[in-house]
Amino acid sequence: MNNSNELLSVTDLKVQFDIYPKGAMPWTSPDKLKAVDGVNFTLNKGETLGIVGESGCGKSTLARALIKLIPAQDGKVLWMGEQNILDVSKRELLDIRRQAQMIYQDPLASLNPRMTIGQIIAEPLTTHHPETKKSDVKLKVKDMMLKVGLLPNQINRYPHEFSGGQCQRIGIARALILSPKLIICDEPVSALDVSVQAQVINLLMELQNDLGMSLIFIAHDLSVVRHISTRIMVLYLGNVAEVSPANDLYENPRHPYTQALISAVPIPDPEVEKNKDIILLEGDLPSPLNPPSGCVFRTRCPKAQELCAKEKPALESNDSNHFVACHFPD
Repeated sequence: MNNSNELLSVTDLKVQFDIYPKGAMPWTSPDKLKAVDGVNFTLNKGETLGIVGESGCGKSTLARALIKLIPAQDGKVLWMGEQNILDVSKRELLDIRRQAQMIYQDPLASLNPRMTIGQIIAEPLTTHHPETKKSDVKLKVKDMMLKVGLLPNQINRYPHEFSGGQCQRIGIARALILSPKLIICDEPVSALDVSVQAQVINLLMELQNDLGMSLIFIAHDLSVVRHISTRIMVLYLGNVAEVSPANDLYENPRHPYTQALISAVPIPDPEVEKNKDIILLEGDLPSPLNPPSGCVFRTRCPKAQELCAKEKPALESNDSNHFVACHFPD
């Protein structure tokens, strides 16, 4: 039986890319780059799932695969417990995309420089609801501009006339104009100054409380993710290392990779920061073209044993909320 509170349920999602060696002949078999390798998680209505991990671990690929912007080779992405997004028709996918929008990493690059911000924010509305009167579209755009902290008299300006933080507000307004149930935020504050980051994060939290939407929030900064997230999922080389409620993850990280990530988060107290233990991982992130056997983290793990090379650890829980994929968790 499906949980009525689940908005998204992802099961064994796999995304692979064919990579041909330089100078390969037409009959050469491509190598398989495993960008996402069997990811499982659920997202409930009204909650925020933070996704963290190093560059190259598959965060952005996962985000795009969830709404079929890139193809997945295997797995299920159930929308509201009914439709598998990976198998729906183009018409059904269009209906789902009305309810699932995306905010991108580079605020200026994600906006069309030839369009005014009024046209940019209105574009989803005119695409999905072409029957809407122009006067109603303009009213909705101005109302949304006010909600995200932009002045309605700026409606005819162009993206280059705004700062990075304002451009991200425009992107948020564009994502919200259809009143979606889900917004996927792909590192939306990484290109912004720290003070502007705080403004955008607080804006997203306020809008979530007002509109009741769910968020998937991808970022490198664990302190930002902790501030906004209900639960956090840690990715490593396309695999889920740990999933837990935000506070529990920070207070009791069980996977060695999560422990290393959290040890690197700066602490505002100089004395505590100076005396804390930082876990340094040895080696580089392995290539997803040739991932290690068994546990993909074992080549950098201080606790790796023979079992880790032979068997891939399952994502298991010692209680109902905290899941970890490790043979020897703390």
